[in-house]
Formats: sequence, structure tokens, C-alpha cells
Amino acid sequence: MLRALLSDDLPRNRFLSAVLLLILFGLATAPFLVSGASAINTAAKILIFILLVASYDILLGYTGIVSFAHTMFFGIGGYGVGLAMHFMGPTWGAAGLGAALALVFGVTLAALIGLLSLRVKAIFFAMITLAVATVFAVLVSQLSDYTGGEDGRSFRVPEVLRPTYKVLAEPLFGTPVTGRIVAYYLVFVAVLALFLATLRMVNSPFGRVLQAIRENEYRAEALGYRVVKYRTIATCLSAGLAVLAGALYALWLRYTGPDTTLSFNIMLNILLMVVIGGMGTLYGAVIGGTLFILAENYLQKLLGVAATQVEGIPLIGHILHPDRWLLILGVLFVLSVYFFPTGIVGKLRQSAKA
Repeated sequence: MLRALLSDDLPRNRFLSAVLLLILFGLATAPFLVSGASAINTAAKILIFILLVASYDILLGYTGIVSFAHTMFFGIGGYGVGLAMHFMGPTWGAAGLGAALALVFGVTLAALIGLLSLRVKAIFFAMITLAVATVFAVLVSQLSDYTGGEDGRSFRVPEVLRPTYKVLAEPLFGTPVTGRIVAYYLVFVAVLALFLATLRMVNSPFGRVLQAIRENEYRAEALGYRVVKYRTIATCLSAGLAVLAGALYALWLRYTGPDTTLSFNIMLNILLMVVIGGMGTLYGAVIGGTLFILAENYLQKLLGVAATQVEGIPLIGHILHPDRWLLILGVLFVLSVYFFPTGIVGKLRQSAKA
């Protein structure tokens, strides 16, 4: 049963299996396991970025395509749902229509980019995607009457997803069950279903062809596979998942804007998560996404606690100052690449074979 659910792609390492189960349990019980808005926001963000990083790994890890337009598709999903609900009202129909239109637009745009650009060499394709993403970000900023410009758009969601909506009259396990928890589990179930579907796709014959193209595109072409066709389909699938991730993120935030979906910093973070977790392993998206988001949200606080403990040691206290959390995060990333060149999942799987 479990093998079928995971498409016969098991973690293949006991420690990795334990960590993945711990992450699954933590995310599944987060609203009742931890208290406070910050903690549940972090859990929801981890879920969204697991899906976003997994979608990008289809391109980078499984097909060998470097794209800088992934946040554009993420933004299309966010703006599709956000603008639909802003102008049409907080209904499920508006959310569904916005998500559907965003999905069609995102996949069509990805197909056009793929068909027109995937014949060129990898670095030129990367530059083309960067140019397209930049143009899209400029358009969003310029069309401020519709998109809200740099300020973005806030919108209302259906009543059942609002924090003021009470699902149960009495608290469950000491936690009031509000619309916020309903919204969280909507994100959780959607991400889990889409992740399992992606896992099945990459372990299908189609996924094997993508990996063959990644390893040697000329040999794959010689075997009769149309490389551009398969790469274009992979680009469309990846874009579609990113659109859905953006739609879920907009529903969770009840806001969409350039800083939350279109920022180039998000693109860099996605790359870091893929590399840290391990390219070509969807489990790497789970590990990389979880570690990075936790570090991004709690490393500064941990450094603050550590700095107070070593206050009497000038140099150490200076290094561990909370304002230097980005520097520490950069050092941790360098160390992770040095000690885990194939990513954490890749390294653990290699150690299991030894």
C-alpha cells in the first residue's frame, strides 16, 4: 500500500525515512502542536514551498533545465486567485475561476517559452526565461489599476476560511478550531495530493525519459525521443504546479503582491532549497524546503539566544549577533554544499548503499 502510494520510490534510508515521517507528522498536526500565528504561518509556508521546490525540481533535477521564470508562474497563480476574488468577491466560484484562468495562462505561456526557446543552449534558455520573468514583473508593477502595483492586492476569502469563523463551539485539544485552521488543512491536503501526483509522474515512463534527456540528450534523441517535446511538456507541468502553489499561497495570505510571489530573491531561495535537499529527488524538496524556511524564520531568534549565552566572549558574541543571521545562513549553505554535494537526500541514499 505504502509502496503504491509513493510510486515505489521509497526514501531508501532509515534516517531519511524517520526525518520525512517527522516532518509529515509535524505539518499534519501543526495547528494543534504549536500555538501562535507565527508558527502556523511558518508551517503553511513550508507546505507551499515544498510544492514550489518540487515543481522546480522537475525542471532542474529531472530534466536538466535551468529556468529563472519559476517565480513568474508562482505569481500568475497568486494574482489569478487574488484579482478574481478582489474584483468578483469572496466566493469559491471566484477562487476556482481565478485559479483555472491562471493555470491555463501559465501553462500556455510555459508552452510558448518551451517551444520557442528550448532548442537553444542551456545558458541562453536561462537568460530568455529571466528576461520574460522581468518583463512580467514590470507589467504587474505598471498595471497598478488592476494589480495594485508595488502594493499588491488584499482581498477577502470565503467565510469558512476566515480567522473569525468558528468551526466548533469548543476548542479541540485546547485549540479553537477557526477558519484559519480550515485554510491550513486545505493547503495541507492540496499540497500532499499534488506532491504524491508529482512523485508518480517522475517515476512513470515519462519521468524516465526526462532523466534520460538530462543524462544525455543526444542519446535520447538517437533512441527516437523528441527532446524538445518532452522538455516542453516538463516545462508545462512544472509551471502548472507552480501556478497552483501561488494560488494556495494567495488564499493563505489573503493577499498577493510582487514581494510575496515575483521577487527574484524567491527564485534564489528555490535554487538553494533544491541544492540543499538534493536535485532529482522530490524528497529533497521536503528536506530543503523545511530546513530553509525554518532557518529563515527562527535562525535569527536562535542566534539572539546564543548571543546572550556568550555575552562575555567579545568575538563569539559579535559573530553570533542576530543581525548577522544572513551571514550565518550563507555559511551553513556553503558547508551543506561542501559536505553534501549531491544534497542531503542524495548523500543519505549513497550512505545507505555503502
